[in-house]
Amino acid sequence: FARMFVQVCLYFYCKCLWRCLKFVVRKLTGQCELQRICYNTKPGAARTMKIEASLKGSKSKRLQTSVSVHPDAIEKTIDDIMELKRINPDVNPQLGVSLQACLLQIVGYRNLIAEVEKLRREPYDSENPQHEEMLLKLWKCLKPNSPLKARISKQWCEIGFQGDDPKTDFRGMGLLGLYNLVYFAEWDTEIALQVLSDSLHPKYREFTKKEISQFSKAEWEKKKFDKAIGYSFAIVGINITDLTYNLLVSGALKTHFYNVAPEAPTLTHFQQTFCYLMHEFHKFWIEEDPLDIMEFNRVREKFHKRILKQLQHPEMALCPHFAASESLINM
Repeated sequence: FARMFVQVCLYFYCKCLWRCLKFVVRKLTGQCELQRICYNTKPGAARTMKIEASLKGSKSKRLQTSVSVHPDAIEKTIDDIMELKRINPDVNPQLGVSLQACLLQIVGYRNLIAEVEKLRREPYDSENPQHEEMLLKLWKCLKPNSPLKARISKQWCEIGFQGDDPKTDFRGMGLLGLYNLVYFAEWDTEIALQVLSDSLHPKYREFTKKEISQFSKAEWEKKKFDKAIGYSFAIVGINITDLTYNLLVSGALKTHFYNVAPEAPTLTHFQQTFCYLMHEFHKFWIEEDPLDIMEFNRVREKFHKRILKQLQHPEMALCPHFAASESLINM
């Protein structure tokens, strides 16, 4: 109880002290916190995340709710903020532009989560012609020279599905898994085909004498006729979709999206990020050289931690020039 009491006291003390400091700084500089952030922090994740924290931490309800307005209401919201903070837009014309860009990113990120969540919750329906069309498109992109003999077929295993009917594999991620796989196969075809080929035909590797001497007998028995372990392409794609989804929902991808999307991040940005993570995971899998496929969860978790660590840097952009992002660059 004593510890809780001390923590509560410290919380209110720091909160009051922080508000007092903000008041003093405003009087000394003649600028509110939003002005100081926009004028002293360059555009990108660093600025947008500070603006977001400032608005959410404000004692004003109008400022708190400004991060969740409809995109069409952003201009009106900026006017309200300027009025509330008593900032003359004619004297500070750039401030409104900077705040608008930040709010577009903040609101866009929230809307992107909602859009991605909607796709994730929508189950694959084999009675839906659009769903079936997308699934067949995935096959054509990955196996252009091998016609699919039947809708229910063992051939689906050739691109990494577990059974005769891929629809059962989409249960965890719904349509989101299919959307991502199709995007990868369509917009980054060369890398997608290479990853698929490697997963089906992993290359044999040679071991140095030093490596051999470090293997236990059991490990050597496993490895001496083994190769870089392959995996099921489509299943791993759905799994990396789950990883990308969790990075988005947790807020970890804010750093990346606020640095690469000058305005609101879109579903295309999300899919482009998935393509990058698929490619990076494939390289990471080869580097890790697992003993068998049972190590997948360990490798995935290690990869997840690596990406999280990268995203902690405020200037981090995972894939600003990745092949799948060319469509965004040209827009």
